Amino acid sequence: MDIRFEKPSLRPRNPCFSSGPCAKRPGWTPSALEGALVGRSHRSKSGRARIQEVIDRSRALLGVPADYHLGIVPASDTGAMEMALWSLLGPRGVDALAWESFGQGWVTDITKQLKLPDVRVLGADYGRIADLAKVDWDRDVVFTWNGTTSGVRVPHSDWITGDRRGLSICDATSAVFAMNVPIAKLDVVTYSWQKVLGGEGQHGVLILSPRAVERLESYQPPWPLPKIFRMTKGGTLMGAIFQADTINTPSMLCVEDALDGLKWAEAIGGLPELVRRSEANLAAVAGWVERTPWVDFLAEEPATRSCTSICLKIIDPWFTGMGSEERAQAAKKVASLLEAEGAAYDIAPYREAPPGIRLWGGATVELADLEALFPWLDWAYAEVKGSGRSRP
Repeated sequence: MDIRFEKPSLRPRNPCFSSGPCAKRPGWTPSALEGALVGRSHRSKSGRARIQEVIDRSRALLGVPADYHLGIVPASDTGAMEMALWSLLGPRGVDALAWESFGQGWVTDITKQLKLPDVRVLGADYGRIADLAKVDWDRDVVFTWNGTTSGVRVPHSDWITGDRRGLSICDATSAVFAMNVPIAKLDVVTYSWQKVLGGEGQHGVLILSPRAVERLESYQPPWPLPKIFRMTKGGTLMGAIFQADTINTPSMLCVEDALDGLKWAEAIGGLPELVRRSEANLAAVAGWVERTPWVDFLAEEPATRSCTSICLKIIDPWFTGMGSEERAQAAKKVASLLEAEGAAYDIAPYREAPPGIRLWGGATVELADLEALFPWLDWAYAEVKGSGRSRP
């Protein structure tokens, strides 16, 4: 017997559950950008001071070690990772880990663009994670901390050795500010403003350890590097990049918005509170999943379930018994129905991921909004299922 649900009357106050760009911080309005230095040069004294403030506040909030470099770079997290891969890889063999789309993208860069001769790909299907015990730290290791398109995250950092000879290169864009990412155990960390703090897109952040800097200054890649990738001059790190002298022109509106997010994070209690909020959101989703027979987590192991990009699969036999294209269309109908009702925006899975639901649970998402969404999810799925069964 089909279960029908009454249409809920209470909608989330903020129906933005996109996994990027993500929800703005609670209470955000465009007035937060009134002090932006629009029309001013980013190289002016005031412009540089604003950019440096973003660097300093980011460093303090994340607890970046004093001898690490943190800089703002072009082209979002992708640009930051490309800078690292094209500038650092080559001297050692590479272990490339991939368990979702973005990790697979780095594998493609390493194997098909850079065409490195000594690459081991440690992969896993959606919902699972690569075998971390097989990683060889005599090699450079490239991985995502959180699989944004699979909802599978690294469960801990014990597998990252302190006496490694290779570099640990981590795409942490949907993890930093929501998870306890051990930056001191990583040699390269990249992320973008548009994720956990709800900033605007376009800009990336690149964090380098002293070991990464040593590699940059001692190694010259055999391939040409575009200007926006170059971090050394005459064999020496261009330190100005990490002191507000960005490689290309940043948007001062985006800089102001990043500052707003950082100040909000500081005001509510810093990184511990950001992590707590995100984990509380995951716990709420887990509670709903436990009492809901038609849905489950895509991540198979509880310890690997993301608290930011929370990916769910539909396990109802009506859904699983359909063909792959029908399943994809049914999942899209659930998302479209909720968007039309103004109850949830952008909750469809990533285009390369299995059909289902993806909810952003980062710190800018209010727990009350998630709890208001759950009845809407039940209603929307029942509506789609009912309409599908009533077809002639």
